Amino acid sequence: MKPQLIDWEQVQQNLLNIPGWQAEKSPSPHLTRTFTFKNFVESLSFTNEVGNLAEQVNHHPDILIRWNKVTLFLSTHSAKGITQLDFDLASKINSLFSSGSASHSSP
Repeated sequence: MKPQLIDWEQVQQNLLNIPGWQAEKSPSPHLTRTFTFKNFVESLSFTNEVGNLAEQVNHHPDILIRWNKVTLFLSTHSAKGITQLDFDLASKINSLFSSGSASHSSP
């Protein structure tokens, strides 16, 4: 069964439950957050942890890695927008980041 799109008003409401994330409409609806680290090694470590998490839940973010920053973009490609899968993964990523398994600093 194809995941159901969440309307924009509900997206804005759901954002209250995932601190640090934003919703953008362009080029297509998605959630995004940038995480800041001390260096490239920590950025890469976090990216690998996110990759492992994404594999576990079979929902994969688009990832942009810069020296000490990792930007994640979440959308459900099969639904062409934002679904509950994106909010669930964002919440799990926040927990991963908060657990401090990779050393980091808040943006």
